[in-house]
Amino acid sequence: MYRAASQLKHTFARFAQAATARGTCRPGGARSLSSYIKLSSRVKEALANGEPVVALESTIISHGMPYPQNIETAQAVEAIVSKHGSTAATVALIDGRIHIGLEQEGLVRLGKKDAHVVKASRRDIASVLSQRMLGSTTVSGTMIAAHMAGIRIFATGGIGGVHRGAESTMDISADLTELGRTPVTVVCAGAKSILDLPKTLEYLETQGVPVIAYGESTEFPAFFSPRGGLRAPWSLQTPEQVAALVHTHSQLGMQSGQVVAVPIPSEHAVQSAGIERAIEEAVRESEAKGIRGKESTPFLLKRVAELTGGESLTANIALVKNNARVASQIARAFAGMVCTSTNAGYCLSPQMK
Repeated sequence: MYRAASQLKHTFARFAQAATARGTCRPGGARSLSSYIKLSSRVKEALANGEPVVALESTIISHGMPYPQNIETAQAVEAIVSKHGSTAATVALIDGRIHIGLEQEGLVRLGKKDAHVVKASRRDIASVLSQRMLGSTTVSGTMIAAHMAGIRIFATGGIGGVHRGAESTMDISADLTELGRTPVTVVCAGAKSILDLPKTLEYLETQGVPVIAYGESTEFPAFFSPRGGLRAPWSLQTPEQVAALVHTHSQLGMQSGQVVAVPIPSEHAVQSAGIERAIEEAVRESEAKGIRGKESTPFLLKRVAELTGGESLTANIALVKNNARVASQIARAFAGMVCTSTNAGYCLSPQMK
């Protein structure tokens, strides 16, 4: 199906050279960088052969959903990525290393009820690794790991953003600044609707992040709802169109990521008035309890699920699965495009194009 282009050690050498150029590791740091990264056998083989790979975050397992739906959803999402032609690479911090691609044991370890898991973004990764703690990666953390491994496409539920009331709290997700400086394409259902969506779009513009509405609508989706009343800067309809944008962005040397906002399928959407009431109530409760920082989003998602009688959780699961499907299709299109434009030593076989 694919022909190998190079040995994996050459891939790691390129990672180290890129990191050195950015000033993030010392010259000759290939061994140092690779010692912190553990690729699963499936991901290692896929990367070595130039096959499409889709990164997946793990915070949705540890903090985004209750047990056992969290583990069941993670398994289903990986299966969907595989079904549509890509290799799934769930990212987590385990025993002092960045694991890219988890086996069943790793998923269970992150998702079991009594697990103590640190929610890790850029600021937390080194601390979690050096103390050999168990960490799940946010959108920010997953983007960093994916970029280290040369994975360009990443699927998640929704990105973080500017929280409601941020004008007084300054609570703005690290996901947004990461999108401004790490070239990974994030396929999502927009920003979580517990956030201030207009301010989130403004912040992404400031960071120079392309935001693309995917599909027939030109609106930026509102996570639980396919329409949020905000027009996205760009709209594209097919995986091939998105892959072309990502490839051009890369060829130009742009160092920002992109947001590909996929609306939740209408049959799984939550009635907007009902979800907004639940969100407003959850926000009031979080303010009363003094919940801040990285504890805020898990609390709000859990409370909204309770207030909607589980309807928001069902919608969350559906949109994550849909995003995984789209991301896998984009990853395949992108892999074929890179092969064609660079005349690399690996290509999709005719039957896979």
